[in-house]
Amino acid sequence: MRPRPVLFSAASALSALVLLGACGGGSGSPDTPGGAKPLVGVDYPRSDTDFWNAYMRYTPEYAKQLGLSLRTTNSQNDVAKLAANAQTLILRGAKAIAMAPQSTFAIAPILAQLQAAKIPVVTIDTRPDTGKVYMVVRADNRAYGEKACKYLGTELGGRGKVVMLQGDLSSINSRDRTEGFDACMKANYPDVKVFAETTNWDEDVAARKLQTDLTAHPDIKGIYMQASFALSSTLHVLREQGLLVSPGNPKHVFVVSNDGIPRELEDISAGTIDATVSQPVDLYAKYALSYLKAAIDGKTFEPGRTDHDSTIVRVRDGLLEDQLSAPLVTADGGTYGGVPSLKSTDPSLWGNSLGRP
Repeated sequence: MRPRPVLFSAASALSALVLLGACGGGSGSPDTPGGAKPLVGVDYPRSDTDFWNAYMRYTPEYAKQLGLSLRTTNSQNDVAKLAANAQTLILRGAKAIAMAPQSTFAIAPILAQLQAAKIPVVTIDTRPDTGKVYMVVRADNRAYGEKACKYLGTELGGRGKVVMLQGDLSSINSRDRTEGFDACMKANYPDVKVFAETTNWDEDVAARKLQTDLTAHPDIKGIYMQASFALSSTLHVLREQGLLVSPGNPKHVFVVSNDGIPRELEDISAGTIDATVSQPVDLYAKYALSYLKAAIDGKTFEPGRTDHDSTIVRVRDGLLEDQLSAPLVTADGGTYGGVPSLKSTDPSLWGNSLGRP
């Protein structure tokens, strides 16, 4: 119960600094001489995963391409730090801010303060449960769960037991992936038993719960990880149980991950895991910054198809979401339950191009 007072305190401080920033403004700043390069702020949500480290790498590259001056902060998965970082970016003169709040129910006060200050906000990967932002840039997270379900349901022949290692249900991402997976299983594979385990995106928690499930149910044949945070710990548990064997072995447990980091693609090619859903982290960075620039320029958008192979949908009144493409990735590039996939070696996947100059 303790985080809530901290949040409102941070929001109150943000309000004071919004007023300060509004009083001391001006069209230029040390970062935007003559207004030639608009200054935008990007808050990184964390730096302890390959996925978010890739986002941190792509962001300055696209800022440079778009002619934007960039200030960054890191909230380290802490909503109070996110509020403080928003204060910092305002005082630095940011004209628009991108963020990826990991706790999507707790950021409404921050968004309200930024809206009052007329600072457009773009959220990446997640969307707020309440409040308005200029644009949400993410993929259809329910489809992530559905794609994982179709893959496992096909490979298991429509029956058996699987573990779903959820993230944190305070996050819209974890809720969407869970709902998509569960609904798909109930509709298409009613003879598959799902053990859902919340992990708070913590690999140690994931390992303990997976170990418990495998001990109680040694006939488990599938695992769906809602993100790659649990990859190392999951493979460690399977290895300890003597279950980390090739796909042709009867003891093989089918593993589907979610992110598309380089290691996942390598593990799919090696037969260590079986599939993933590739979140387009490169496009998250690109279009987050593109929408920040569009917001500064006063552009508006409507639901419909975009010029970059995605669809803008109206999530609720005052909230648009650009849903980018996120393909299923497998070793053979086959179709599973009607879902096509890309081969893990496909050069179009960001996880295969990250190390390229």
